[in-house]
Amino acid sequence: MTTDIYGRIEHSRTADEVVLQIEVLVLEGVLRVGDRLPGERELAKQFNVSRPILREALKVLEGRGLLNTQHGGGTFVADVIGQVFTRPVMELIARHQKATHDYLEYRREVEAVTVEFAARRATDADRDLLTRIITAMKAAHQKDDFAEEAAIDVEFHSAIGECAHNIILLHTLRSCYRLLTEGVFYNRAMVYMLPGAREQLLAQHLAIYDAVMAGDPDAGRRATQAHIDFVSRAMIDAERSGNRERVSKLRLQQRSPGIAGAGKTTKQKRSETAE
Repeated sequence: MTTDIYGRIEHSRTADEVVLQIEVLVLEGVLRVGDRLPGERELAKQFNVSRPILREALKVLEGRGLLNTQHGGGTFVADVIGQVFTRPVMELIARHQKATHDYLEYRREVEAVTVEFAARRATDADRDLLTRIITAMKAAHQKDDFAEEAAIDVEFHSAIGECAHNIILLHTLRSCYRLLTEGVFYNRAMVYMLPGAREQLLAQHLAIYDAVMAGDPDAGRRATQAHIDFVSRAMIDAERSGNRERVSKLRLQQRSPGIAGAGKTTKQKRSETAE
């Protein structure tokens, strides 16, 4: 991780100044969950403050739940995203299909607004980041690596949220995608394994990317909504396919022991039983 994100404090070198700067970095999504801060000596140098002042600031941030300090292991950004729902509600959501439909409906509208903002507000650095992610996505697709492709999928959508430059959207979407990666709503592997799905998903991500790069909010909205609509249909198809496969296996399992007797009359079977 780059270490030049921390600015020198030239005046009023207090713990409050350090606290404010790190808070803004977390709020703006520059520092993400699990990111490790530089060591105390290096960080104090970058901030241009004394180590006692830095320690005081880190203690305040830890008290606010923004940082975790592991003895001998460094200081990390805490899990500031957390869970959108309590565990009982998440379990309810996982058991009821309507919640999945509502989740995708929510994403369809919120991400459409997000990509509009991204198309209007993305900076050169944002576009560079998106380009790197899309390049990695294409590489994973060529390798036929589902796990990597699925991970980059989430990273791509998260990056679009960052390009929107709206703090509330940024953290709302990160919470939303956490539920996706934890498999609360549906099995993404089933969707990816549908014939032709991976190619269509890649094309859809490229369409979103192209819209942001071109600064075209209308095209971005259309591409995003078409993407979510496809995921909704694919999810239903995957579930149907999975259920058909499950039923077929049950039928095969049930019939296998009696296949040798298939086609025999009831009288013949009774005769064999009597013997």
